[in-house]
Amino acid sequence: MLTAEPEKRFTYEYEALAFHESTPGHHLQIASAQTLTDLPTYRRFLDVQVCAYVEGWGLYSERLADEMGLYTSDTARLGMLSFASLRACRLVVDTGMHFHGWSRQEAVDYMWQNTATTAENVRNEIDRYIGWPGQALAYMTGNREIRRLRTLAEEELGERFDVRAFHGVVLGNGAVPLQVLEQLVTGWIGTTKN
Repeated sequence: MLTAEPEKRFTYEYEALAFHESTPGHHLQIASAQTLTDLPTYRRFLDVQVCAYVEGWGLYSERLADEMGLYTSDTARLGMLSFASLRACRLVVDTGMHFHGWSRQEAVDYMWQNTATTAENVRNEIDRYIGWPGQALAYMTGNREIRRLRTLAEEELGERFDVRAFHGVVLGNGAVPLQVLEQLVTGWIGTTKN
């Protein structure tokens, strides 16, 4: 995301971006990991090395902020939905460029025609995915897995489901591969059921 030049962003995107990057998003996630002194030091500071987990939490946090009633207006909620559209479009352009051989201009044109973002942000996003193939897919994969695990926990635990406890499990071991996260959540479900 282009955060260095806020005047080149639409203001309705600010809150979604803030929730993604700060609290309940990455700041909370990374700060929580740094407090886990039982983990080896390198694990307390993992970030992009476990991209699907880290960015999955960021995307999850945008919707979590909505569940928590943190968006201040319908216009700010539009920013959240606009970002969701942008993330879907990024899946297309990432795959288009790296699998289907799209040119940079084809990717720029596609994103410009299919999102509600600025031309500056389109160029920024395309250049980002030229240099980091698969990152867009990691965002969505991580988000979908955290959502899937939450739904599983809600269904398995019914009245015993506690969203705060679920978030404690998700954040309680620092950044982990998604298969490890699944093991942690299913273990917590089993313990909570008994």
